[in-house]
This record gives sequence, C-alpha cells and structure tokens, in this order.
Amino acid sequence: MADFSSNGRKSGLYSQQDWQQLEPRLQQQLAASAGVPPYTRGPYQSMYRDKPWTIRQYTGFGSAAATNQAFKTSLAEGGQGLSVAFDLPTHLGFDSDQPLAAAEVGKTGVAIDSVEDMKQLFDGIDLSTTSVSMTMNGAALPVMAAFIVAAEESGYSPAQLRGTIQNDILKEFMVRNTWVHAPEPSLRISTDIVRWLSQHAPGFNSISISGYHFQEGGASASLELALTLANGREYLDRMTGAGLNLDDFCPRLSFFFGVGMNFFEEIAKLRAARLLWSEEVLGRGGSAKSARMKIHCQTSGWSLTAQEPHNNLIRTTIEAMAAVFGGTQSLHTNGYDEAVSIPTDESARLARNTQLILQQETGLTEVVDPWGGSYMMESLTAGLVNEVRDWLTQIEQQGGVVAAIESGWVQRTLHQQALVTQARLDRGETPIIGVNTCRSEDQPQVAVRSIDASLTAANQKQRLQRLKAGRNPIAVEQALYNLQQAAQHCDSGDSNNNLLSLTIAAIRVRATVGECVSALTQVWPRYQRPQQWQASIYADIRQDDHLWHQVRRQACRLQQRLGRAPRLLLSKLGLDGHDRGIRIIAAGMADLGFDVEVLPLFITPAEVARQCQQQRPDVMGISLLSGAHMTLLEQFQSQLQQYPVWPLPLLVGGVISDDDAASLQQQGIAAVFGPGTPLEKIAKVIVEAVAVAEESGLRQA
Repeated sequence: MADFSSNGRKSGLYSQQDWQQLEPRLQQQLAASAGVPPYTRGPYQSMYRDKPWTIRQYTGFGSAAATNQAFKTSLAEGGQGLSVAFDLPTHLGFDSDQPLAAAEVGKTGVAIDSVEDMKQLFDGIDLSTTSVSMTMNGAALPVMAAFIVAAEESGYSPAQLRGTIQNDILKEFMVRNTWVHAPEPSLRISTDIVRWLSQHAPGFNSISISGYHFQEGGASASLELALTLANGREYLDRMTGAGLNLDDFCPRLSFFFGVGMNFFEEIAKLRAARLLWSEEVLGRGGSAKSARMKIHCQTSGWSLTAQEPHNNLIRTTIEAMAAVFGGTQSLHTNGYDEAVSIPTDESARLARNTQLILQQETGLTEVVDPWGGSYMMESLTAGLVNEVRDWLTQIEQQGGVVAAIESGWVQRTLHQQALVTQARLDRGETPIIGVNTCRSEDQPQVAVRSIDASLTAANQKQRLQRLKAGRNPIAVEQALYNLQQAAQHCDSGDSNNNLLSLTIAAIRVRATVGECVSALTQVWPRYQRPQQWQASIYADIRQDDHLWHQVRRQACRLQQRLGRAPRLLLSKLGLDGHDRGIRIIAAGMADLGFDVEVLPLFITPAEVARQCQQQRPDVMGISLLSGAHMTLLEQFQSQLQQYPVWPLPLLVGGVISDDDAASLQQQGIAAVFGPGTPLEKIAKVIVEAVAVAEESGLRQA
C-alpha cells in the first residue's frame, strides 16, 4: 500500500536549485510555451485573452419544463454553456413510472423518460450555438439518442451539435456507482457511442474522462490524476482496437476534474494532467491537436460544509481561481448551500456571479499562465508528474485498469485514502473552519430547496401514458428487438450493429429511456457487487487520540455486557451510489469491534427490512444523499412493521435539513447525522443506542 502519510513533496522556500534538480527532459516539457505540446502552460497560445473559459453551471431539477426555464435564466444572466443534471432514475435507466424510481423522480436532477421530455428540456434554445454537456454514463445510449432525435426534430442536424456526453463508464465502477451493466458490455456501449459521434457529430465530445469523483471519493491529487489517465489509456486502447483512427476521435475527448482547497497543488494538478496526456497521445503517434487536453472543472462538493454554509462562498471562489490559474476551458462553481439541499435560485446566481466577477473584474484573463517559471509551481508540477507515473506503474502491475477494477484494487486504494483523510479531519490535523476548528454555536439558517418527487412523478407518468397511447407499438417492439439482437453480437464495427444508431431508431419511434435499457438488460443483466471496507487504517491514525479512546472503551464495555460483538447493519436507501461515507463508518465501527455488514447498493426499502429480520442487528444505520429521505424512510419503517422485531435503534446520515431531521426524530429515528459529523460522535451514539436497547431488557438474544 502506498504511503499516504506524506506526498514526499517539498514545502517552504523554493529556489533556482529546485529547478536545476529536475530531469532535463522534464525541464523542457515544463518550459514549453502555451499552445505547444505538452501544453503544460495551457492548451492555447492566447488562453483567456481571446476567449475566457466557458461558464457552464450544472443545472437540472424536477421536470424538463422547470429545468428549461432555469437554463434560459442561466443563459440570460451570463451562463455561456449548459450542463445537464439528470435525476437518479434517469442515470440508472428507470422510467419515472417504475416502482424503484418513485421517491427520487426529479430530486437531484431533471427527469428524462423520452424524446418528448428532451424536446421540452431544450425548447427555445439554439442548439447550433449553445454547447450542451450531459453528465450521463450508465444510461448514456438512450439519453444521447434522445438528445440527437430531439435536436433533429427541432431542425438541427447532428453535425451542428456542440457539447459533451460524459460516457465515462469506468469511473462509475471505481467510485460513482451509477452503472447499469458489467464493465465489458459497458465498454462496448462507450465504444459504439464514440464511433457514431465521430462519424455523424464531429463537433460533439464523445467522452469526458472524469477525475472529479475520485477527488470526491477521497483520492489524493496524484491518485485522481493517475486513475483518470489510466481510464483515458483504456479508452484509447478500446477505440483504436475497434478500428477507429486515433486522430479521428481523440480531439473530441475531454477531461473533467474536481478542484479542491489545496490551492497550489490544484493548479499544478491541471498542468501535470496536460503534460502527461500529451505524452500519452504523442507516444501513440497522435497529432498535436489530438494531444491537447481540454478540461472542464467543478469546484469541490466535498469541501462544502453544512456548518456555517456562507463560508462555502469563500471556498468556492478560491477553488475557482485555482481552476482558472490551472488553465481550465470551462468551469462550474458550486452553490454555497449544496451541503444542505440542491441549490436555491439565490445560491445558483451567486455561484455564477463568482465566475463573472473573476472574468470581468479581476484581470485574471489578461495573462497567459501567470505561474509559468515559478520555482514552486514548476517543482510542484514535476513532483505530481512523477507521483502519477508511479501510480500508473502500479495500475499496470495489476494487469491494467479494468483488471484493477475487477479485483477491487482501485476501490480499496480509494477507500484507504478516504479513511486517512477522514481520520486527519476528525483529529483536527486538517482544519475546516466552522467544523473542527473556530466553531460557532450561532449557526445561520439558510433556505433550502425541496423538490416534490410525487408531483413530478405524477406528471411524468401522465406524459408517459400519452406517449405510449400515441405511438406504434409494433414499430417500438421491432426497434427494441433490433437493439437487443445487436447486443448479442460481437462488435465488429458493422454500422448495422452500432448500439447508438439502433437506440436512435428506437427513440425515434417513441421507445422510452427505460425500455431501451430494459431491452439491453435482457442480454446484459444489471450489475451488482458486494460492498468492501478495510479495518485498522482509521484506528491506527487515531490511536493516540483521547476522543477515540473514550468511545473505544465504551465499545469494549458494551461487548463485555453482550458477550459477543455488537451487530451493525448499514445500508443506503434509494438510487444514490455515493458510498464513501457509509464505507468509512463500516471501517471505523469494525475497528471498535462491531460485527458490520453493508448491504448492496440500489435495494428497496422492503429488501432492507427483510435483511433486518434475517440478520437481527443490534442497530441499523441508513445513508441517504438524494433528498428523498422522508419518503424512503417512511417506506422502510412501514415495511419493518410487518416483522416481529425488537426495539431496533435506527440512525440516519446524509444531506438532511434541520427541519427534516427534527421530523425524523419525532417519528422514532434515534439520531440524524449531517455532513461533517466526526466519526467518534457517530460511534458514540451507536454504542449508546445499543446499550440502551440492551438495558431495556427487550432486546432478543
């Protein structure tokens, strides 16, 4: 395992000597001018002097009609491109009328079930001049197809379209978890999308290779870069192996990085990314144009705090400046309230205005790479380059990135880094103002935005009913059959078997997103894997911490009273796949001697209740991040009442407003934990909840 205690990079005073100690070839790469490979100082010669970065705010909630109005407002108030946030059912290929989708329709993004929704989403928006980014991976086929058909029926040819489909399925298996199929068929889908777009929509980026979620999942800057570039390598191998010419598709690949609070390191990270990608592509015989890395950045969601949320305005501004100094081509700035709810109109406007002020009031756009030649920045960039190369060597030793995913190496490595990061936060080694230092008891109240999923779902069901009543069922059945048959054949490059082409045909006759995905799951079933976590890492860092010692003593006394290890069952409810937090809790509680099990992702409240009955835990913990906590917890508690169970302490964690937390506790939830809660506090409550239940005399052995 890599040493995470120190990145080995120098801090303090840098001098000419640091520059002179670099390898001559690396010196040459770092010194190359902007617009010249390896593009360390920027992908374009004039950078922002001719064209500032694109302000591209990630937007989507509720219905297509509501999001369409938000798009128009954003463009009218200074937005320069659109970035579509889809709801979780759409990400996972469920139509809004399917039972698994009900609680989360439109909650964390816009609900898209058909081409009619997509047409409504972009109604009145000029798709020949407006660049559209779509964060979509698991259900990329029907969503991309719906966008193409909607554009065609609105008068735009595929060749006129500009934008990006994320289509980065590998990172889903590593960290984000909104997959549908297993890795190999998923890569077949990605390849077919790239092939079709390269031929028919050459102005549309066919993959946005994403490092953002690695940072959100706990990765260091060097691991974030290494995993992103390893995925990029795999896509290059897959596309060229499928017969595509490197220079035909590589210029339409883009990259997506998170930008956190380590200001200098984040700038160096983007510079190192361009150098390494250029080196990779040129080494394969690609052109200088193909080797130019285009980057979209988003300020860190993980750095946002629910405590004193107005501090997030400052954090976001600093992160945005790091992205700009690093040379990003487009940028999303988070709303200050996103640790409590989806952004309100006020916070979205402030986030957008942050970028406008940086562009128009600061002079940042007047200088090309102001950090070029800095002893510190060039040394930091070089250090990251070397660290990333070491990580890439380790990935190759695993057999490549797909093998590293399938063996669990990637997930374990990310989990290890997340545990170290959390332990250092909980110890106070990494200061977070208002959370683990300089805390204030006077917490400001912020407005929260809540989406009524039941209303949105009812509206979507009506739209689906009208769609199905007005279509030709025989044509739909034939189109879905053709799609299913193509999935059964090996991908030979035959255009008749191209999955995106056949999905476009199905969407054109009004097949739904869910129907297209369902046709493919008949051939490639929905993928599942067990949850993993690793003990000892968190506890090792906190072994001398008196707060951790206190809760450990409590846990030992509890175990002695029970005469066995207390049992903790953990589960996520709903369709959200962010599992960093629940795996950290699993690892920490295992360190305290608990017998811990984490249930698989994407299971129903009814199944979680059945597992409670079968496993008979001493305490149940549920994580929810999608905003659907009230509905999902009500469903779970209702299902649990069907079983003769003991008084089971139920604890909940997630992005939950104070009002909702109070309501949940009135409904019998033992405790509600928000973002930023230290693990020892969670552990203390869990231990005490089990002790109270045991002392009541009602707990069954």
